[in-house]
Amino acid sequence: MTSQGKRKILIGTVISNKMDKTAVVSIERAVKHPIYGKYIRRTSKFFIHDPQNSCKQGDVVKIAASRPISRKKRWRLLEILDR
Repeated sequence: MTSQGKRKILIGTVISNKMDKTAVVSIERAVKHPIYGKYIRRTSKFFIHDPQNSCKQGDVVKIAASRPISRKKRWRLLEILDR
């Protein structure tokens, strides 16, 4: 079995596009509290590679895991779902 399986794909919102060819995407998920059972919102920030600088702040985008592009960039832009 090779490591050429499915790449992880996530959907999130662009929160910053001030860098060249890079955007910051926020992904929100719900986590159940271990004791109280209440669902808590947790966010993760991902630095993504955007070669055409096409992302704008507030866009909903689909991103995929990729090889390391720089020290913090490990994800790349697949498509913009909503402007």
